[in-house]
Amino acid sequence: MSVENSSSLPASGDDPLVSAGLSIAMKWGQALGDPQQLKVAMAGLEPQLKREHEIRMRQLGLQERKAEREAQASREVRQHRLRLTSLIVGAVTSIAMLGAGVYVAKDAWWLATLLCGPSLISMAAIIILRRYDAEAMKAVAQVAKRAIAAGGQQ
Repeated sequence: MSVENSSSLPASGDDPLVSAGLSIAMKWGQALGDPQQLKVAMAGLEPQLKREHEIRMRQLGLQERKAEREAQASREVRQHRLRLTSLIVGAVTSIAMLGAGVYVAKDAWWLATLLCGPSLISMAAIIILRRYDAEAMKAVAQVAKRAIAAGGQQ
């Protein structure tokens, strides 16, 4: 291969390792001049390219693990915010329901029973604990019915 033919080789612009390898091979070919010597030079270049490839693959693996750790940390932050927001909203709602129940107790006993009774507990379980049990909701409904019935008798 001569210097004039070297410019006609296709350069791989999308892979820097291949283009670097080709440029090194071209320099060796120009220095050596003989295709047989260029073949020897390429054989000597192959282990270096393999090492560089292994290094690049390790770097990519490290970047992937770093991205996974960052995604996990971001997910944990979002979950923490969600739990904290649920806790605050549940606490404020519970306090508001208790206050409203006490405020309307003299005028509307049935409303106070609904606000301060088992519905308060079930609402807090749903918002704060983020848990819904069908059996627990049935039990809450039965207790609420009994509380209203007992209040109506008085």
